Parts: sequence; structure tokens; C-alpha cells
Amino acid sequence: MAKFGEMFQEADWKQEKHVPVIKAPGRIGKGEPCAITVGVGAEVSHPNTTAHHIRWIRVFFLPRGAKFPYHVATIEFAAHGESTDGADTSGVYTHHQATVHLKTDHPGTILASSYCNIHGLWGSEKELDVG
Repeated sequence: MAKFGEMFQEADWKQEKHVPVIKAPGRIGKGEPCAITVGVGAEVSHPNTTAHHIRWIRVFFLPRGAKFPYHVATIEFAAHGESTDGADTSGVYTHHQATVHLKTDHPGTILASSYCNIHGLWGSEKELDVG
């Protein structure tokens, strides 16, 4: 049986993008608000249809030397074109990207995970220095 952490994929495929892309400064001042934008797919966007979509993105922060990360945000995406008229007929689609803000006095690692309803769990990370 696979362990939960082993289910996270980090390498993307050529036709579809799933890995969360973290955009954040590499360094912030102590206690300074830090904007963290997380989306799925940078050069090639992930499809967003009723049948194939990103359900959520989660953001965590692991201070350097800490044992456990802090859960910063969960972003749920709910509009994938579904309608009472049928799949992909509403014309309303969420875009799988969000910006959250974090303040910290400690350097560490921003961790992001995403969930594709077809291709499972994906993860990435980015270092954040504080000075």
C-alpha cells in the first residue's frame, strides 16, 4: 500500500500541466506581508472542464527547522462549466489560480499541493528567506 506522501507527483507531462506554480519573493523583511500566488500550469494551462479540472490548491509554510508546516490556505474551485443543461454548457469556469498573503519572522519553505480530478495529487515548493 502506498504511503500518502508517495502519491504526490512533481514532474509534469508535456500536454497537460498539474504542478502548482508558486510565485513569491525569494526574500522578505521580518513580519512583512508576502504575496504568494499559486496556480496550475505556467506556460500551458490545465484544462478546466466538467470532466477534467483542478478541484483545489492548498498552501503550507514550513519554518526552517520546524517539524510540522502551518496550513496557510485552501482554495476550492467550484465552477467547471457544469449546468442543468449539461456538461460544459454554462460558460462559467473558475481559473485555477489564487493569491494569499503570509507574514512570518522565520525563513522556510512554501509548500503547495493541488488536486486534479483525473490525475491526482501534485506538489511543489519554494524557499522563502527572511531578513
